[in-house]
Amino acid sequence: MFTIEHEFDATVVTLVDDGKAPLQEDVSVHATESAILLNQYDPRTDRTVSITLSPEQWRDLTAALNLPEGVYRAE
Repeated sequence: MFTIEHEFDATVVTLVDDGKAPLQEDVSVHATESAILLNQYDPRTDRTVSITLSPEQWRDLTAALNLPEGVYRAE
């Protein structure tokens, strides 16, 4: 399951793990013109872990999900 919200300066997608137990914490994806921020709460440290990707890294990641093993360069 996921939700999509359009905020003033970002689109926020929240991914909810509805698979088999044990379930993972929700992941929120904040997409702006200049960066994509992925956040997930870590209950072991009681902190939110963040990863920031450039739009180019995000493009490559989404493309890689549908490709076989190999080395690629996006044009």
